[in-house]
Amino acid sequence: MPRKKAAAAAWEEPSSGNGTARAGPRKRGGPAGRKRERPERCSSSSGGGSSGDEDGLELDGAPGGGKRAARPATAGKAGGAAVVITEPEHTKERVKLEGSKCKGQLLIFGATNWDLIGRKEVPKQQAAYRNLGQNLWGPHRYGCLAGVRVRTVVSGSCAAHSLLITTEGKLWSWGRNEKGQLGHGDTKRVEAPRLIEGLSHEVIVSAACGRNHTLALTETGSVFAFGENKMGQLGLGNQTDAVPSPAQIMYNGQPITKMACGAEFSMIMDCKGNLYSFGCPEYGQLGHNSDGKFIARAQRIEYDCELVPRRVAIFIEKTKDGQILPVPNVVVRDVACGANHTVAMGYSHSLVIARDESETEKEKIKKLPEYNPRTL
Repeated sequence: MPRKKAAAAAWEEPSSGNGTARAGPRKRGGPAGRKRERPERCSSSSGGGSSGDEDGLELDGAPGGGKRAARPATAGKAGGAAVVITEPEHTKERVKLEGSKCKGQLLIFGATNWDLIGRKEVPKQQAAYRNLGQNLWGPHRYGCLAGVRVRTVVSGSCAAHSLLITTEGKLWSWGRNEKGQLGHGDTKRVEAPRLIEGLSHEVIVSAACGRNHTLALTETGSVFAFGENKMGQLGLGNQTDAVPSPAQIMYNGQPITKMACGAEFSMIMDCKGNLYSFGCPEYGQLGHNSDGKFIARAQRIEYDCELVPRRVAIFIEKTKDGQILPVPNVVVRDVACGANHTVAMGYSHSLVIARDESETEKEKIKKLPEYNPRTL
């Protein structure tokens, strides 16, 4: 059966942020038996400080009805295409972000067999690692981190890899690495924290973990991504199985100040309070009033993923009498993501930073057992 055409734009919000707008409808038609052709993604720059990514939304009924509003056509492109948010250099804010003021030593306890976390058994391709890792029943110190002071630790509710940021702003990673989510240029599992060499020239202030992908934020507001990109969750403008080395996302707007990862999608927020999303839209988690679902060939359901950051253009509220109204001039201050559905992990681990300011505190930490995982 043919796919339904997207509804025409019913309302547009005035510009409030920065970046490039979309114009014109996106091609969505075609019979069920024909494979959908994804429109090309291109880059465009704005002449002024106009807001990026304005989309029309139907406000007559309940949100998230699965219909996608028409998108504007890119200049010079018939049929329309997603564009890269771009801001002229002379209108960009200049920021220098700061990381956490916390500092201390990393302690770990819980499960450390990274390929078994969340699974009944280790996959065949990872059979060599089946007996690596153990359950740590109390706090342990990593031997490889002697003398390394940590200010931030990061993991995720559906992730089997972890990150730490040192007081110097260097990013380390370890854990499961089947999709290159550790950023070391390969897909080999890493048992203990290891510096990401590809980001050694950057000062990292924040990071986020998805199920199999990672985002890292620099002090200048740039975002690097690596890991699985099958649903476009890295924001690189394409869909690939794995990106094992850090790559800067396709975004050239105002500096990013906050970010978060869900299982297979990502969110970023700029210094002006604009929110952008990219990746899998299956449950409407991208905030664009659509689950992106369409029927491809042989009645197979696929999803129209966002491959580059797209601004969440409209926020709405539902009144007591059921009327849906737009909320104007929304300025976002923070963002957090859960997985797009509940995942029972089965095994888990915990990371904490132990304060080591005084000699007494240092002595207490030294008395904790040291964990030096066996490697292949």
